[in-house]
Amino acid sequence: MALHWSTTRTLFALAGIGVVAGLAGAVVMNHKPVPQPPAFQPATNPYAQGLYANGIVESDLPNGSNINVYPEVAGTVAAIAVQPGQAVRRGDVLLRLEDSVARAQAAQQRAQADAAQAQFEQMQAAPRPEALRVAESQVASASAAAFAQRNAFDKQKRAAEIEPRAVSRDALDAAHDAWQLAQAGLATAQRQLDLVRAGTWSADLRVQAAQRDAQRRAADAAAATLDKYTLRAPADGVVLAIQASAGSYVTPQGVYGTYTQASNQPLLVLGGAPGHLDVRCYVDEILIPRLPPGDRIRAEMSLRGSDARIPLEFVRVEPYVSPKIALTDQRQERVDVRVLPVVFRFDAGKAPRIYPGQLVDVYIGARSGS
Repeated sequence: MALHWSTTRTLFALAGIGVVAGLAGAVVMNHKPVPQPPAFQPATNPYAQGLYANGIVESDLPNGSNINVYPEVAGTVAAIAVQPGQAVRRGDVLLRLEDSVARAQAAQQRAQADAAQAQFEQMQAAPRPEALRVAESQVASASAAAFAQRNAFDKQKRAAEIEPRAVSRDALDAAHDAWQLAQAGLATAQRQLDLVRAGTWSADLRVQAAQRDAQRRAADAAAATLDKYTLRAPADGVVLAIQASAGSYVTPQGVYGTYTQASNQPLLVLGGAPGHLDVRCYVDEILIPRLPPGDRIRAEMSLRGSDARIPLEFVRVEPYVSPKIALTDQRQERVDVRVLPVVFRFDAGKAPRIYPGQLVDVYIGARSGS
């Protein structure tokens, strides 16, 4: 009897616990938490008949986009002369590539051009005084030899006339031949003297001048190639990004992006001078008829992640409708949608912190009036 009563009490206790747990669960499930206020208000179109477009912030440049700097030759980065955010002037050195081979080739070409020029000047200055004196001495020597052979022949001839048996016919012929040979030697020496006095032939000068000019052009080409190993700023602006470091190997196709895994990243990116920034947005082709004329366009942009609304100044419409691409320009969308680029400007000094490359929401409306 006692055991039966204990079991009954246990069952009643468990049932009570179950009832309490059920009531507590019902209270918890029916409790509605108070919603937290949003970190920022969702962006809305401020214009009744406004258009919406995605935009990307760019530097304020005449062509409306940042300047991507690629090397014209391949090589290893030897030194970087600038830092991100640094202002540069047109022609300032940005980066140097290792150029020992190109420098040696340029020096060789210049030496060959100098040698060709020196040879041309030598040919122009002909005859050399030393060569002229040698030729004159050879003429004098040949003349003396011819005179001596003539005297020897005359002596033997007179001896033969006095006493025919005193000189043989062979000896007389040999003396005559020696005299004739000496005469020919004198004539050759005289012609050599005339050649030395005449200097370089004009046709030879033209050939040497052409070779000299060719060597000069080769040297200029080698120097121009060497200069391409030094990258300079193509315009005034600010260094926005540097995609390589000392020791990196780069090509005219760009560099390999460690994070983007793309092989055509620009070596450096230059933006316009600080002060103003541009916003390039793309208006869908089906919305182009609703785009107001340029003198009536008004627009503002919304920064994602903030309540900031920044008025925009219309700059231009780039009148070429092209296929829509992702704003990162990494891929082309599969859907055949075409868009019209519209560029706006804003004062960066009056806006929150914002950087080129940032994505924004752009709302375009029309000013009231005609």
